[in-house]
Amino acid sequence: MPTPQPKTPSEVSLVRRAGFIAAKVLRDAAATIRPGITTLELDRTVGLLIESQGAVSAFLGYRNFPSNCCISVNEGVVHGIGSERRLQYGDLVKLDVGVRFRGFVGDVAMTVAVGGCSPSAQKLMDVTVDSLYLGIAQARAGNKVSDISKAIQTHVETHGFNVVREFVGHGVGRSVHEEPQIPNYVDDRYNCRLVSGLTIAIEPMVNVGTPGVEILKDRWTVVTRDRQLSAHYEHTVLVTDGDPEILTRDEGKPLY
Repeated sequence: MPTPQPKTPSEVSLVRRAGFIAAKVLRDAAATIRPGITTLELDRTVGLLIESQGAVSAFLGYRNFPSNCCISVNEGVVHGIGSERRLQYGDLVKLDVGVRFRGFVGDVAMTVAVGGCSPSAQKLMDVTVDSLYLGIAQARAGNKVSDISKAIQTHVETHGFNVVREFVGHGVGRSVHEEPQIPNYVDDRYNCRLVSGLTIAIEPMVNVGTPGVEILKDRWTVVTRDRQLSAHYEHTVLVTDGDPEILTRDEGKPLY
């Protein structure tokens, strides 16, 4: 596995700015989610919000991805494409926003319940977001990737859910995906030492049922194999010698 390279202070500043924009776009786009809106309308809203911030979508055109953002509904895990599908009350929408600003990327995601949801769906979201923050707490210089992975996996499995294996967190900066790879489960193949200055995207993807997933015929949309619900949260994080810094914050405020 290639050795991940820490960012310079000036590069960190640009990732921080991209993260700020991504978080603001995500917050504003999430506020428009309601029963009846189509995922295509939501995608177009994200595109306009990104443009209004003087940035561009980091996802549109990336490996030929056709949307401004990723919108995955219910059994959708990640990489969903905007369409004419109308959201309904109780749907779980995973909204993943990546922006590029002056050559650097900020990447952030959250799960939104359309109008409200069942107690079991709320538990899934709560466990997933809690696992994210437990993972972030381990993103310190001197720790290993496995410290992040173990914190996430342990919390998720303790509550009876499962983490997805096929898709993982990753480094982020000049590219959407950089080293190191950051699984949400312990995997000794991806276990480098964390160093100060790394910018990484930590993103637990958690399923109610089995961890297995499959890709639909559009070659992008990832869904749970058993078609049960999934949740997804993500932050771009700066590894430091002390407390990790969440870079995807809207004016210093946490998104969730």
